[in-house]
Amino acid sequence: MSAFQAVAWDIDGTLIDSELLHQQALIESSAAFGVDLSDLPDEAFRGVHAFDVWTALWPRFPPGAARQSWLAAIERFYIAQAQSLAPTPGAIEVIRALAKRGIPQACVSNSGRAIVEANLGALGIRQLMAFSISLDDVSEGKPSAEPFLEAARRFGLPVSTIVAVEDSAAGARSARAAGLHVVGYAPAGGAFVGTDRSIAQLSELLGMFEA
Repeated sequence: MSAFQAVAWDIDGTLIDSELLHQQALIESSAAFGVDLSDLPDEAFRGVHAFDVWTALWPRFPPGAARQSWLAAIERFYIAQAQSLAPTPGAIEVIRALAKRGIPQACVSNSGRAIVEANLGALGIRQLMAFSISLDDVSEGKPSAEPFLEAARRFGLPVSTIVAVEDSAAGARSARAAGLHVVGYAPAGGAFVGTDRSIAQLSELLGMFEA
């Protein structure tokens, strides 16, 4: 019998190819506030939740710019484009295979609820998830342990029996701090530092659970 009983998936960059859209939403929405962020490197804030992005960027914004208005503009841009997003290769197949094996699954995201729902809708997997956790559901996002500790609480399982699948350093730190078994998704190959295991294809996850 497998020692692992559930999977807690990151979404952005792990289940769905959304990092470019996040970058576009950030740049386009900030431009509406008169802020040019075109100098940012690609994926400058990969895995970083929006509140920390704001903290890093707010000195570039004009006085009086409101974080909530900025976040709302980003969400509107992202949601309007979300249906064009593609799943990560193998993501849907692995989720369905795990569901057939009776493995409970959840999504644990550093995005707000509106973006999480847009991603779940684009992927068509909402009904296969036991629940989802967004930045709106916790007091601290990744790399805090709180999102994954909340996932373990909702699963009702010991943290050591839950596999977290992450593609970012912040997400991996969060899952490790919570005590989950951390799988780093590194499609380019190579080791994912700070994880218990690295995989280049999501299908490798199936070997951790009995058919």
